[in-house]
Order: sequence, then structure tokens, then C-alpha cells
Amino acid sequence: MTDTVIVPRRSGRGRRIHWAFLVAFAAFVALLGAAGFRAAPGVLIDPLHHEFGWSRGTISTAVSVNLLLYGFIAPFAAALMERLGMRRVVVGALVLVAAGSGLTVFMTASWQLLLCWGVLVGTGTGAMALTFVATVTSRWFVRHRGLVSGVLTAASATGQLVFLPVVAALATSHGWRSASLVVAAAALAVVPVVLLLLREHPRDVGTTRYGTDTEEEVVVPVGSSAGRALRTLGDAARTPAFWLLAGGFAICGASTNGLIGTHFVPAAHDHGMPHTTAAALLALVGLFDVAGTVLSGWLTDRVDPRWLLGAYYSLRGVSLLVLPHLFAPTTEPPMWAFIVFYGLDWVATVPPTVALCRERFGEAGPIVFGWVFASHQVGAALAAFGAGLTRDELGSYDLAWYVAGGLCALAAVMSVRIRPTARNHETLR
Repeated sequence: MTDTVIVPRRSGRGRRIHWAFLVAFAAFVALLGAAGFRAAPGVLIDPLHHEFGWSRGTISTAVSVNLLLYGFIAPFAAALMERLGMRRVVVGALVLVAAGSGLTVFMTASWQLLLCWGVLVGTGTGAMALTFVATVTSRWFVRHRGLVSGVLTAASATGQLVFLPVVAALATSHGWRSASLVVAAAALAVVPVVLLLLREHPRDVGTTRYGTDTEEEVVVPVGSSAGRALRTLGDAARTPAFWLLAGGFAICGASTNGLIGTHFVPAAHDHGMPHTTAAALLALVGLFDVAGTVLSGWLTDRVDPRWLLGAYYSLRGVSLLVLPHLFAPTTEPPMWAFIVFYGLDWVATVPPTVALCRERFGEAGPIVFGWVFASHQVGAALAAFGAGLTRDELGSYDLAWYVAGGLCALAAVMSVRIRPTARNHETLR
């Protein structure tokens, strides 16, 4: 058990605009800025391959390092936010993202790609991973937690929507270096917003969490952030619910960030589609993901999250099995249907997963979700590397799509097998 000290929360009169929404806005903008570089890999694979001669497997390895660090930094970042504060951690993360993206313009060797694209950006974005969402909603919201989780999760999709067409256009007309510099500048532009609006706890501005007037106590952990994260993992790993959540979320990562996010553009280009067209389609996935994730957050406040996850994974699996038959030099109606359908499902899994972690692990929920999210990124990294290797060896991505579709069916089964809790039933009533 973690030693704690108890800090009483101060009460205060509410504002017309509750501070919780200002904090949520700052978090949304920070996640939006961090999403820029995560949108770049799928667009830059072919330009890097053509300029340096690096294989797609080599470039995909850098993507895999990025995805792994993005996941495994997350639980430690959640614990670090408890100790140093969200604002310090997020500002430092944005600076790392900007440095990693900007330094890529000086690359001459593949190890430098691993360092910049993989290590620096992976660490920076990992500190602003979805554990940041879990921390903000746990600290600042009682009412509308699921909905706010959905909105903040959609920030990553919105970042993809904003940056992906820009990155593709810049890479095509001015080269990939211009695209990298734009992403670096965008990350730095977010820093003033975070410094101005992001606050640690409601007590810091004399209010309470949105949705309650009850003065509560804030538990502040004592000890190292790494120790807190590891102890939480040890406790959670003794429960079947943790492994079912982690296993399902690993498949979620494999079928989204790792496969579609990294390889959709080059796969479409293999069938004669221009890079800019494929990038625009992937950006549309981000557009519909905003609607799907917000809707999923709203549903999470009202429906058993286990059944939501089962439905999401099942539908995603079917769409991936169909995808190989939809690629063509031009965008036909069936591909438009896939983009809309897949976009609505892209990260709709996040709000119910965050809710399940909170329901089953209480105040440790954000850190537990950090470890569950780490499994998401393990799956993403394996898929990013495996799909690149598949393309190099077989000359086609088809096998990768079929394997991912089958795994989604497994994730659906794992999700509905999570045992309900009395607390969950009480929430639903």
C-alpha cells in the first residue's frame, strides 16, 4: 500500500464557467498539439524510403519504438502528474515533441530516425497519452465524466484531422522536412495555453469537482512516482479484469494506431491511390472519430461499458476483413462507407475502458489505465512492425488486415467476459 498524507480540499463559490471546463479545454489543446507528429508516420514512410533507401521495415521499427514508449511512459507519467503536477509534465512533454520533430530535418542515418521519431517523440507523446485524460476527468469531473473522456479522447483524432492533410501536402510540395518543422512549431504553440489554463486540483482555484458541492479530501501519494506506478501494476495484475482489459486494448492498438494509422496510406498507394488522397481519407477517419468518441462517452454514462466494448470490437473486426477488397486507384462508394464506419469506431473503445478502470480500481484507476494503455501500444508496435515486414516479404498488406480482423473478434469476447461488479450495477441504476 502507498503511504499517503491527507490534504483537505477548500471549498469556494462556483464560477459562471466552471474551472473544470477551462482545464478540459487546455487538455484538449495539448492533446491536439501532440497528435500532429503521431499523424505524420503514415505519410512520411514513402518519402523517407525514397530519399534514404531505408526499407519500410526499418522505418516501421522507428514507428514501433515511438508507439512502445508512447504506451510505457504513460503509467509513469500519470504517477509523475500526481507528484509534480500536470502542468509541468505536459509542458515538458510538448517541448520533447517539438525537439524530436524538429531535429529530424538533420537526419542522415536510420539510428537518428529511431532517436528522434522513436525516443524523443515517443516519450513526449507518452507523457500526454490517454492517462492524461483519465487524470483530468478523475480530478475535475463527477458529472459527465464519460462525455468529457470522449471529448478529450477525440482530441487525438482532431489533431489527425488538422495535421494529416497539411503534412501530406507539405511533404508532397515542399518535402518531408517542411512537414516536420510545422509539427514542431504547432507543439510549441500549445505551451502558453497549458501554462495559462491548466490547474492541478479544484481546491487550487477555490472550487469543487464539476457535478458536486461536496468537499472531499485529496489523497497525495508519498514516495517515488516510479514506485507508485509499479506497486499499482502489481496490485492490478492480481485481478482477471486487468488482464482482460489489457488484452483487449492491445488488440485495439494493433488494429488502429499500429495498422491503419501507420500503413493505410502506403497500402492505398500500392493500389494506385495518390498519397494526398489516401491521407485525406485517413483524416476523414479522424473527423468521424470525433463524433464516434463523443457519442461513446455519452453512452458510457448510460450503458454497461463491457457490452459497448464487445460491440465496438466486433464491428471493427468485420470492417477490417472487408478492407483489402476496397482499395483502388480512386475512392469508390464502398471505401467511403468504410471510412465513415471505421472512423466512428476508431477510439470509441477509450471511454468505456477508462470507466471500467475507474470502477474496478478506484483512485488508482488513472495509473491502472496507464498500464492498460501500455498494452495498447505494445499491440500497436507489433502491428506496425509486423505489417511493414509483411509488405516487404509478401509484397502486399492483405494478410495483416485479415489477422487484425480475427483478433478483434477475440477482443470482443475478452471484453464481455469481464465480470460485472456491484459498484457497476449501482452506477447503472
